Amino acid sequence: MRMVGAVLAGLSVLLTPTLAAAQDFPSKPIRLIVPFPAGGPNDIIARVIGQRMSELTRQPVVIDNRGGQGGVLGTDAVAKAAPDGYTIAISSAGALAISPSMEKVAYDTLKDLAPVTLVATVPEMLVVASNVPAKNIGDLIALARAQPGKLNFASSGPGSLPHLAGELLKLTARIDIVHVPYRGAAPAVNDLLGQQVQMAFLDLPVLLPQIRAGALRGIAIGSPQRAPTAMEVPTTAEAGMPDLRVENWYGMVAPAGTPPAIVAALNSIATEAMRDPAVKEKLASQGAELIGDTPEHFRRFIETEIAKWAKVIKDAGVATEK
Repeated sequence: MRMVGAVLAGLSVLLTPTLAAAQDFPSKPIRLIVPFPAGGPNDIIARVIGQRMSELTRQPVVIDNRGGQGGVLGTDAVAKAAPDGYTIAISSAGALAISPSMEKVAYDTLKDLAPVTLVATVPEMLVVASNVPAKNIGDLIALARAQPGKLNFASSGPGSLPHLAGELLKLTARIDIVHVPYRGAAPAVNDLLGQQVQMAFLDLPVLLPQIRAGALRGIAIGSPQRAPTAMEVPTTAEAGMPDLRVENWYGMVAPAGTPPAIVAALNSIATEAMRDPAVKEKLASQGAELIGDTPEHFRRFIETEIAKWAKVIKDAGVATEK
């Protein structure tokens, strides 16, 4: 009994500083890394949620834009930060679940990062240029099969979610279309408008203005439900292709080794911020659906996404740099 008491006392001594730190957290500004330049969807989501987190904690949440390598550089910066909860990131599907299978990155998502919460999902929409006669996904597949290797699909870069969405379309529909990578979504949309490429899967908010103007035609959306901002566009499941599910997503992570009590505190603060009606309204206009889950659920989600896209990369024979 004395031994048990001594062990418990020892554990109490070890745990007390961590618990005390969690109760006082945060006691200074939090640095929120955004692994993309200012103005994009990742940045907008982080700024809206970060502002509300700052109001809730009465501590500044300082946005630190660290763009480069499709989100990899900023994500690596948080992986290498001190594991104290004061440096976190809201990163994307590309950097967390796709890039590690596509190229050599300096971090292992599941070993070097502590999942905090899945923040939001953003539907990917399949669109065609105005000169493409397809009105629906069946028409588009028939057109591609009649002209194997003749139709192109744009993406925001090799290994990006839009790239792999196009590869998943090829695999699912058994069609031969050619990938044309761009350095970001904006130039890809410009060439869609100029009819240099025929189609693309891209984030819904990037496409909405052109769809509403009639310059691009929405064919299908990769989310389980139709988007409130584009109710006229059917889901891929409604179009008869349930396996063609494609959503971008953004999640909050901290460095591995961050004490579980601090991770739990960050999760509580972030999910409370996401429940705010004003936050929901602002981000709904960006096509984002706020989620907010547990660190454990988010870890399982990341594991599923890594496995899904690694299989697409392998099955499609996508060139990698690993």
